[in-house]
Amino acid sequence: MTSTQTTQGQYAHVNGLHLYFERTGTPSLDGLPVILLHGGFGSGGMFGGVLTPALNASREVITVDLQGHGRTADTDRPLSYAAMADDVAALITHLELETADVMGYSLGGGVAIQTAIRHPDVVRRLVAVSAPFRRDAWYAASRENMAQMGEHTAAFMLQTPMYEAYARVAPRPEDWARMWGKMGDLLRQDYDWTEQIRALATSTLIAVGDSDSFPPAHAAECFALLGGGVHDGGWDGSGMTPHRLAILPATTHYDIFMSPLLAAAVAAFLDAPTREEHP
Repeated sequence: MTSTQTTQGQYAHVNGLHLYFERTGTPSLDGLPVILLHGGFGSGGMFGGVLTPALNASREVITVDLQGHGRTADTDRPLSYAAMADDVAALITHLELETADVMGYSLGGGVAIQTAIRHPDVVRRLVAVSAPFRRDAWYAASRENMAQMGEHTAAFMLQTPMYEAYARVAPRPEDWARMWGKMGDLLRQDYDWTEQIRALATSTLIAVGDSDSFPPAHAAECFALLGGGVHDGGWDGSGMTPHRLAILPATTHYDIFMSPLLAAAVAAFLDAPTREEHP
């Protein structure tokens, strides 16, 4: 397929969910799409301003609304990175794709990481944006906000653009408070994926803002776990790993997904030839 395609409003029935996704763009020469996973309380549409159009120039993009977000109705299942990662892997199978590139931001970044950890055979390249691999990496103030999150905080967010975006597309807008409760439960859970990251073979781009919600040093630590940045890459690049690190200047956790710098870094990473393609 070489012509541009746009398919709206599809659902995949996976793991007890009616998982909403959209496909846009032109399939790349290798035929592999990139799957985009949004942040908490967002939807796949949050990438539409900058990232999706930039990536559509050279590849097909599949945006997904994770459990309880966007147009995907919630179920009685608790929110967890592992379960949502299994949903993404099931979607890849549902679409009859052998592999796909998977990119996630914030909440979606944790889901993307877990997809590569739990289902390495279906993820060719991983992009983790503003997603620490240990909970204690978040700044203390961010962890405190997570600790206080619950159904009782939902009412304070009703007059915000976040709620307006949610209510505009949610199958059941009345689930707003319930989602705050479930997100709070998820974000209070401790996690440390150090050993899983160390064992990860998937080519990975780690992208953070220089003013993100956790220190840039944590992103560098993750890069080092993958073998990156621990020795001279060499004049010809022969000492480089397949992994990349991008620390974007003048960028926060809350605007990185809209940054042209992120779009450029992701496009360059996904479009670069694999090690086997070098002469």
